Amino acid sequence: MFRSFVVIAGRSRCGCRIGSNIINLRTYSTTTQLLTRTKTMTEQKVTHADSETAPITTQLLAKQAKYTINTYVRPPIIFSHGKGCHVYDLANRDYLDFSAGIAVNALGHSDPEVARVVYDQALKLVHLSNLYNNEYAGELAELLVESTRSGGGFEASKIFFTNSGTEANEGALKFARKWGKYVGKKNNEEMNMNKYGVISFSNAFHGRSFGSLSATPSPKYQSPFTPMVPGFVTIPYNDISKINEYVNEGTCAVIVEPLQGEGGVWEATVPFIEALRKRCDEVEALLIFDEIQCGLGRTGKLWAHQNYPKSCHPDILTLAKPLANGIPIGAIMTTQRVADIITIGDHGTTFGGNPLACRAALSVVSRINTPELLTNVNNVGSYLKSSFEKLITKYPSLITTVRGRGLILGIQFTKDPSRMVQLARERGLLIITAGNNTIRIIPPLILTKGEAEKGVTILEECLKIFEEECN
Repeated sequence: MFRSFVVIAGRSRCGCRIGSNIINLRTYSTTTQLLTRTKTMTEQKVTHADSETAPITTQLLAKQAKYTINTYVRPPIIFSHGKGCHVYDLANRDYLDFSAGIAVNALGHSDPEVARVVYDQALKLVHLSNLYNNEYAGELAELLVESTRSGGGFEASKIFFTNSGTEANEGALKFARKWGKYVGKKNNEEMNMNKYGVISFSNAFHGRSFGSLSATPSPKYQSPFTPMVPGFVTIPYNDISKINEYVNEGTCAVIVEPLQGEGGVWEATVPFIEALRKRCDEVEALLIFDEIQCGLGRTGKLWAHQNYPKSCHPDILTLAKPLANGIPIGAIMTTQRVADIITIGDHGTTFGGNPLACRAALSVVSRINTPELLTNVNNVGSYLKSSFEKLITKYPSLITTVRGRGLILGIQFTKDPSRMVQLARERGLLIITAGNNTIRIIPPLILTKGEAEKGVTILEECLKIFEEECN
């Protein structure tokens, strides 16, 4: 394990001269042992069974358990490095990654260009705060807005940068609450203080902070922290019949994922989104699209809403996960009419839009929004979807449907598929679950056809074992 520290005047803290392009490292006392073990493991045939945990991993996991608050169920492995669509643990075992850090590592792991940009910028300027301007935030905002408009997306106009997806949704909800007050004042109505309702949908996931959590109707997420923020109501996804009843004069915003990820990879229908857009216009509510997981190339277009006609487009778009390929950053993108009501002091962030994250994001967005990469998403995604659909006929007792588009796919199981996740991991494939007994497939967007074929082979091997265990 390594810890980096600042290099000053070309010398390490111990006074040793180093090359100008080498990052100096201070190591734990176990480093030599670890490197020796890794070299030895490289020369041996390795397996992925959780029971074969390396001693160094056991030691580090024990230290982690002693000093960190545990809110996750994690397997007893520690990943040390990655390359492209593969990651490696401390025993140097190779895993094909079909999870991409939960749809974050769009360009894969250890991407050389992202590494070069981050390294170069880290030597110049990492953080200023938003008390000052930096040269990359404006450039990134321009790239996102102009790419969206020119590519057939919604009428984007302005950007506010955040640190994460949940913060992007929090900011969007704040903007919507202010919009409600603006509409009430404009109409000279008493509803100025009452137009604050927010509508979200079944199976939605918008984040873990209080506003975004209030729009996430999952008892396991909400129950420990009730009461939620007042004014939030959940209605069925893709159910047009409920829209006019619940989206009313007291509604300031509707927040929806055009393609749900965490909830089970459910895609909104065109008539449903058209009805939402129409009703929002009738009652002067904002339509917010949460594309934190399904945006930025994941569906084979820059934005998921580009798969819909313009009559479905939003007023606000939230984005985050793959924006800087793992460097934390999110954003709220709005139309001009929304931007016009937001004034100085309405919102803020210490880290959002910092030079390091924005410069990394400039590189990432420029490379995602290319015909070559988006074509790869569509081609490899089509291969995976058709391959998974063939498994339905082979394992009808386990799989019922395959949903999604591009490289965000959901395999619907008849029972809890958690065992499939373990079986796949033990055979060198990382997959994750989603709601409603679904396996979620969200690999890096650079996944090759050969890697996709390997993943399908491993998955089918796991299905055979799972079926035998279930019978």
